[in-house]
Amino acid sequence: MIDLTPALTDLETLPRLRPWLKTLPQELDSLLCTEKFGNLPRWENAVDNLPPLSPLTFDFNTGSVRIGTPADITGGELAQLTEGLRELHPWRKGPFDLFGLHLSTEWRSDWKWGRVSPHITPLKGRTVLDVGCGNGYHCWRMHGEGARLVLGIDPNPHLLAQFHVFKRYTENRAVHLLPLRSEDLPKNLETFDTVFSMGVLYHRRSPFDHLLELKSALRPGGELILETLVIPGEAHEVLVPRDRYARMRNVWFLPSAPELERWLERAGFRNVRTVDVNQTSTQEQRTTPWMTYQSLADFLDPTDPDRTVEGYPAPTRAVVVANKPS
Repeated sequence: MIDLTPALTDLETLPRLRPWLKTLPQELDSLLCTEKFGNLPRWENAVDNLPPLSPLTFDFNTGSVRIGTPADITGGELAQLTEGLRELHPWRKGPFDLFGLHLSTEWRSDWKWGRVSPHITPLKGRTVLDVGCGNGYHCWRMHGEGARLVLGIDPNPHLLAQFHVFKRYTENRAVHLLPLRSEDLPKNLETFDTVFSMGVLYHRRSPFDHLLELKSALRPGGELILETLVIPGEAHEVLVPRDRYARMRNVWFLPSAPELERWLERAGFRNVRTVDVNQTSTQEQRTTPWMTYQSLADFLDPTDPDRTVEGYPAPTRAVVVANKPS
């Protein structure tokens, strides 16, 4: 079974969270009930059946999050590990290296981190919230940068199970994932030094509500790192897809980068600046042996890679950094 108790224990160190922690265990039990997620027992079983191993080395500061080496595992244990990880297919965020087994995930999330990390306030000693964290790849990178405590939230229990593969082998580190959405957080937390929201805003029907939720979670003076899809254009330009965007149904608003800055300013952030704009390539998001479904190449116009199959501008992502007023 996936044990969330260590997360609750570490969150007790944040005083403003303590009232919420009185009711949070019951909320989590309700969210993870098998009536909602019929595959949850299978995913938990896959994690429980992983071989008990004691890695001697860890590296959270390279492209692949590395846990253990081939010297820490036998051939039989490697086969058992591989079988368990394949039970948790598809693997979308990474890459990871686990005892020498390389998980070539759909996304080269290390490329995104390489674009983001040079522009943020150093994380050493900071408390960090990663909203929509997926399986937690970036949470481990934040830990590698020296964050005191990292809390990732993502409502998908499949991704929670993937996270606990690595949690199983990383000792008692203050890196946690809870199956929550940003709207599940209490209002006016004002707790975290740094809040990340990467790849979430365009999935929200009300982007301003999301921005206000992120602002509420930050302490006064704290830093927001927002990464989201944008379109080419000037201020006031926003794409609202008619139906799907790059074959995704749940894409609602894609602003231009200048308009996105205006949204953040209107939500009350200060010192708003776009630090990176990058069109996603089919080398960064692709099908791999660990994610065998369709990927970005299938979502682009085969005659024009700068357009989606629907005729919209191809996926381009902006990174914007801003601060909550002190």
